[in-house]
Amino acid sequence: MQPRASRQESHAERADYFRAFEHVLPPPLPKLSRRRALTWQFLAAFTLGIGLWYLQWRWMHSLNPDALVFSAIVAAAETGMFIGTLLFFFDIWDEGDTPREPPPQTPEEACLPEDSDLSVDILIATYDEDMAVLEATLTDALAVRVPQGWRATIYLLDDGQRPLAAQLARRLGVRYLTRPSNAGFKAGNLRNALLRSDGSFIVICDADTRLFPGFLENTLGYFRARDVAWVQTPHWFYDIPEGRPWSVGLPAPVARLFALLGGTPNAGGDPFLSGSLVFFDVIQRRRNRNGASFCCGAGSIHRREPLFEEACAQNGPDRANIFDPSSRRGLRPFMARLAPLQPFRYHVSEDIFTSMLLHSSFERWRSVYHPQIESKMLSPWSMDAWAAQKLKYAGGTLDLMLRHNPLWRAGMPWRIKLHYAATFWSYLNAIILAVLLFAPIFTLLTGLAPIDAYSSTFFLHLLPLLFANEAALAVASKGHDANQGRVLSLATLPIVAQALAQALKGKKIKFRPTPKTPLFKGSLRFVWPHLALLALMAFALIYGVCQHVLGSVAHSGALLLVNAFWLAWCGWALTRAVKAALWRPERMSDRAAFLPRTPLPEIRKADHA
Repeated sequence: MQPRASRQESHAERADYFRAFEHVLPPPLPKLSRRRALTWQFLAAFTLGIGLWYLQWRWMHSLNPDALVFSAIVAAAETGMFIGTLLFFFDIWDEGDTPREPPPQTPEEACLPEDSDLSVDILIATYDEDMAVLEATLTDALAVRVPQGWRATIYLLDDGQRPLAAQLARRLGVRYLTRPSNAGFKAGNLRNALLRSDGSFIVICDADTRLFPGFLENTLGYFRARDVAWVQTPHWFYDIPEGRPWSVGLPAPVARLFALLGGTPNAGGDPFLSGSLVFFDVIQRRRNRNGASFCCGAGSIHRREPLFEEACAQNGPDRANIFDPSSRRGLRPFMARLAPLQPFRYHVSEDIFTSMLLHSSFERWRSVYHPQIESKMLSPWSMDAWAAQKLKYAGGTLDLMLRHNPLWRAGMPWRIKLHYAATFWSYLNAIILAVLLFAPIFTLLTGLAPIDAYSSTFFLHLLPLLFANEAALAVASKGHDANQGRVLSLATLPIVAQALAQALKGKKIKFRPTPKTPLFKGSLRFVWPHLALLALMAFALIYGVCQHVLGSVAHSGALLLVNAFWLAWCGWALTRAVKAALWRPERMSDRAAFLPRTPLPEIRKADHA
């Protein structure tokens, strides 16, 4: 048995693992040049034109009469992929950054009542994160520069009710808030803080959100516009393992192929596919042209008024009796106690939910996306953290789509609705991907193809579409790895399928904070669906090869080649999840640090609202 002192030392090393990445600097995120934008838009239009041509041929001339139902299902899945491409291309069509201005110097410039003070509350929500993570976050928050004439107050919102967290807050001189229950989880934690604080603006941080010194200086200026409800900044994970370049020990063409198939430029790099800049620098940034970038929680700054205005509206039309813009906390004191307000709705995706509600009152409130990195965060470093994060994202978004769909909400402009539709469709892709994943398995096992023939006509229609799409995405992505998203879509397919099943059943998605401390024990339990799929794919491929060798007419060389290629690509993507489960830090000294620890007790069911 490991000595107690050694166990404590190992736990401290594990909690402090991120210190090795302190030197990593955020990448610059330049604008999309006009030349690149025009090139991308030309390639996108060309891709969509070829896609329509391909689908017309697919439905009118290529269905297999010997397997008509199967062929039609696959063609429908391909049509669904094309619809997703349409939405995605609309999503990222062009950039439209909001001009940045200096912070307001008077309440009038900040569009506040005349007697208001210029104040901002920095809210750091935590539940069970290690003190080393919290201390780094609080220290960086204290180093944020406060513009002249402004007042900033830092709050540590501890839903774990931990004496150590309270001691840390006292030692660093920040305010400590807790509550007797965990009702509403993170949204409830934020609500508790909002009712006990009085800043005109609120910065939302997770336990690992380490703000850069210029955060307030670079974001407060957007609030010179009266209708700006919140500003979202990019999420940047600074602790992603780099791995080693594929070029080490491999010929250049082979290295480039491995980088393309693997979704990362380095072997062993970004094992959990956590790189987020395609989403933030390409998708979120370009949604800003329509005021449609949604809140992603951490790293966002909010005007207090719209949060409470929307919360009051949920309690009936007579919100004037509750909301009082002249009050320091935005509420009449007696109503703050009586009304069950939810400034952030009690939901596992409270950030997107709040975005939807405020975007529905677009004539009054809008969002701004600030395109430069202003904070750094920790990425998932274990399968437990990876699976928890992906299930929460998928489950929360799908639940909103089924039960609070913004597409049916009055007041939301159609352009913003299309941006939300693109988000929902990206998760519905799980159904489409499942069809396209099982199609080659079915074909190899039965000899029934989804098209009439794998002829030169088939390749003449398919290959130009694939090449045009790749070229369009390469130009649109501004140097970011767009292939990672496709690899991640397949690697997370079992998780998204689980989330979709839970959402369809009406099962409430559990809110579990993403673990911030690496813990590798039991990782393989998260990938047994991937292993089962890989085994089925291997069996189908071996069976198809055997049938071809034995002279089966149905298992032609072209059928075998096309379906084997697609299975190999899907298998590669699925193995990324398996490799992540098996991944360990390279240094032996690091491995010793990742030992099990005793978690906090489970939240009582009675505390769940």
